[in-house]
Order: sequence, then C-alpha cells, then structure tokens
Amino acid sequence: MAMKDEELRGPDPAHVRSASEWNIPGGSATTDEPASGSADQTSADNVPGAQLGQVFAGPVLRRGAEVDGSTTDQRLLESHHDGSWLHSDPWRVMRIQAEFVEGFGALEELGPAIAIFGSARTPARAKAYQQARQMGRLLAEAGYAVISGGGPGTMEAANRGASEAHGRSVGLGIELPFESSMNQYINLGVHFRYFFARKVMFLKYAQGFIVMPGGFGTFDELFEALTLLQTGKVSHFPVVLFGSSYWTGLLDWMREQVLASGNISEPDLDLVAVTDDVEEAVRLVTQAPPFESRED
Repeated sequence: MAMKDEELRGPDPAHVRSASEWNIPGGSATTDEPASGSADQTSADNVPGAQLGQVFAGPVLRRGAEVDGSTTDQRLLESHHDGSWLHSDPWRVMRIQAEFVEGFGALEELGPAIAIFGSARTPARAKAYQQARQMGRLLAEAGYAVISGGGPGTMEAANRGASEAHGRSVGLGIELPFESSMNQYINLGVHFRYFFARKVMFLKYAQGFIVMPGGFGTFDELFEALTLLQTGKVSHFPVVLFGSSYWTGLLDWMREQVLASGNISEPDLDLVAVTDDVEEAVRLVTQAPPFESRED
C-alpha cells in the first residue's frame, strides 16, 4: 500500500517539537497521531504548564526540561518581583560595564598621576602618615595627580598632601564591610563594587606606584604591577617600595627562595626600587627610565 504524503515528508524545520517527540517524562509515547486534545502542539510549547519542547530565548536554544514556560518579555513586564534578578550574572555584566564606563569617563582627562598605596590602619601621628602626606604634596607641586584607594590611614595622608598643595587628589574606593567612605581630602572620587574594575583604573591612569608599608591589599596592588611588568603588559611603570626595614625581608625571601628555586629571573628583582627618602621616592617614580618589555 502506498505511503501517505504525510509519511513521505520530512519533519518541518519550523516545527517546535513537543515532549512526546523528545521522549522525556511528561510526554506521551511517540506515535503518528497528535497528542490527545491538541490539534496544534506548537502553539502551547512556551506557555506555563504546556508540554516541554524546543524554544529560542534570544540566541539561546532550550529543549526539553530546560524550557521554563515563560518569555523574557513576560518576565520583564511582571509587576511583582522579589529582587533576585538584581543579583543574577547577566545583570552583573551590566554593572561591571557601567563601572568601567564611569571610571573611564571620570579619569580620562586626569593627566599625569602617581598612585600611593599603604595601610588603612596607619594613625595620623605615625611617621609613615607624615611621609605619605609629604609625598602627596611634592607630587602635586610637580604637576602630578595623586591617586589612592580612597580610605583612611596612608591613603588619607597621600590625598591630604595633594589637597593641601591644591593638586588633584583622587580616590578610587571599593565596596567593603568596613572603610566604606571616602576620606575628606579627595576632590575626585570614584567608588567601585568590583576589585578588578578598580585595578584597571589604577594601572591605566597612574604612571607609577609608590608602595608604603601595608597589608594584603597593598601586597595585591604591588604584585599585580610586578606581574604586568614581568610579562610585558606594561612597559613603563616604575614601582618604588618605601621603607627598607619593612620591605627587606620580602625582598630577601624573593631572592633566597623564589629566585633560587628558578621561579623568577634575576632581572625580575630589578623591577622595584627601594628607598627611605621621600624626595628620592618622588624622583624615582616620576623620572625613572622606561622598562623594556622582555620575554623569559
């Protein structure tokens, strides 16, 4: 007996296949007949409670149990939300983009700048505070903007010196469970949710770092800069460690352990300069010759 025309035709490429055709739980066994009670299964595949099939959500293809029975427009127009969408990864991408846009917009015309890092716990009476304050003043007088992490301690001191010299005093703050406010000596501040966006701003808009005694955050910025120098991602970025008594132990360990183990090369240790003199620190960070990118 001749086959029916319907049996000879291949599957319609526009057809949205139902659960029965995917042989998934909830669908009926595959037959030649349409599911009971439904003349056109395609019209119900994207409706809550319908049998699951195949749908496109923008560029994303969802099949079978991955079909959630709603559309993007439907979710957008719902008037009752629990706010959870604010914490979803796609929305985070937009927030991240916004942070870069705001940072670039605020800092693009900053001009020459030097970043000063150090502990947020440095008290105003400490010698390190007064030294950072003097550095900020000297840099401002030399025509450089001074960038800090925006917090208290050494960061406040650097901003204070720049502000007192009527220079540009910049703070790049970060959302933390503590140190949440900008210090009072900042005249241009940008606050970030994400550390990585903030790091880009330091490295893009500063021409060098002065690194004073500090903790993990200070170490993080130091080794970020050294990694980019070592790998040739930046070619002119002087890094000055201030306070030989504080940094000597770290440098000795790097030479005796890291270098001796073959994990860095001898020239890597030359990527930093060390001084105890405020004026020399300013001179080194503003007059250092460009580093040449190299491959190990």
